Amino acid sequence: MPDNTLGTSPDDVQFRFRDDEVVDHAAVTVDSFLDQSNAAAVRIEPGDNARDLLPHLDRIKLVEVNFPSFMDGRGYSSARVLREAGYEGEIRAVGEVLIDQLAIMRRCGFDAFAPDNELDAADAEHAFSLWDNVYQKTTDGRAPIWQKRHG
Repeated sequence: MPDNTLGTSPDDVQFRFRDDEVVDHAAVTVDSFLDQSNAAAVRIEPGDNARDLLPHLDRIKLVEVNFPSFMDGRGYSSARVLREAGYEGEIRAVGEVLIDQLAIMRRCGFDAFAPDNELDAADAEHAFSLWDNVYQKTTDGRAPIWQKRHG
């Protein structure tokens, strides 16, 4: 039987923007999650459809979204789909997470980051605070500049 348990450990989380306890459940694949009734953490891989999880949001404590390559942006859509559907649990970016992606990932709904390679904390802090004004409405609660101008 293949091991469908994936996931990072809580110790691998470098940045986290949540006040609740770190989820320490091992994540399982989307297919395994859908076949179980007791899984509380799931890992979305590129090619998985986050919409498959929507009927189960009430029992998911953690969603890890894997970025095996910094060039693969499908994970951004997964986070956005989950947040727009009302998911309030932790969405953790794992894998090839780079400094220049942090602010955009945060805007899409990621609230925890476990990069494969540790990021410089000062560079990350700068990346998270780089833009005071934003143009698109997303899930981080910040009003876009057009909304500020026109009410």
